[in-house]
Amino acid sequence: MAHQPHRTEELQQASFLIILAVVSLLMAVIVYPFAQPLLWAGLAAIMFQPLYRNVLRRMRGRRNPAAGLSLVIIFILVLVPAAWIASMVVEQAIVLVTTLQQQPLDLAVLFDTVYTNLPQVARDAIDRSGWADVTMIQTRLQELLTESAGMIATQAVSIGSGALSFFLSFGVALYVMFFLLRDGERIGRTVLCAVPVERAIADRLAERFLGIVRATIKGTGVVALVQGALGTITLSIAGVPSALLLGVVMGIFALVPVIGSGAVWVPAGLWLLISGSTWQGLFVLLTGFFIISSTDNVLRPILVGRDTGIPDWIILITTLGGISLVGFSGIVLGPLVAGLFLASWSILREQREEDEEAERQGGIRVDASGHTPDTAAD
Repeated sequence: MAHQPHRTEELQQASFLIILAVVSLLMAVIVYPFAQPLLWAGLAAIMFQPLYRNVLRRMRGRRNPAAGLSLVIIFILVLVPAAWIASMVVEQAIVLVTTLQQQPLDLAVLFDTVYTNLPQVARDAIDRSGWADVTMIQTRLQELLTESAGMIATQAVSIGSGALSFFLSFGVALYVMFFLLRDGERIGRTVLCAVPVERAIADRLAERFLGIVRATIKGTGVVALVQGALGTITLSIAGVPSALLLGVVMGIFALVPVIGSGAVWVPAGLWLLISGSTWQGLFVLLTGFFIISSTDNVLRPILVGRDTGIPDWIILITTLGGISLVGFSGIVLGPLVAGLFLASWSILREQREEDEEAERQGGIRVDASGHTPDTAAD
């Protein structure tokens, strides 16, 4: 019976861990409907923490007014312009689809124009490949436009039913952002103390996580915004219809490595050249190549300061996987998960190297608090 108290303590500890796991799972299930608003609220709180600190200094340490004023500034300078641009993009998308449906593109005429300007070798290759028959493509394009118009009409009808859910999520995000701005650092310290890993590892992982968030949003998001804005200006100067819509699409493609904003400005420039707008097409292609594409190399080192260590091919895979899994939020969530994955394995490798170095120096390893394991136990 000497071991009975020890077994009882183990059983109690195991029971507590099971209860903790079940309660955590239930909490995750309950919070899941608001997972995306909470994600964006957390990322926004991390990015706008310097703004809050600046306002807090001016408010002489009054945290509630500082968090409220910071939220008002974010709402006016970020959310209102974003909503205005989104409404204009939706309007241009509806106009574009309606116009294409009423006046469909004549691919046969376009193909003949391109075909006659090609050299004889290229024309012979097209004839052999069978691509000269564009009737099927024309029919499929018209079906696609009809489906797009129907989808837009369906979404327009469902906007009213989804408005309450959208505004509820939006309100939850703003409400949570207020508390994360005000108490974010304290919450972070509490979480680090509660995480069942060595404090040095937890601190290092938190530091890497914050660096990855800032690099993803500042180094990718800001560059995408700049490229989208430059693309909108360029296409507007060239007289391309729905320039704002195409500029937003260009910014979205800029978030995806390898593909980039060239997925929009290259076809737009070639289309202008084929249509006979020679100087406009050259202007779009030259501006895209020398200015829009170079903004990534110029702005990213300034905004990020150092490389995140995530290869482009991993960012590409995780971005596309995140989009397929959770929708638009996957553009940010995918690279964040990839960064945390690589950071976790990198920290594990560093810990093993430190342990091996300590063994070579005599088998005594000093932890993050400056004590050896024996003295820490005492």
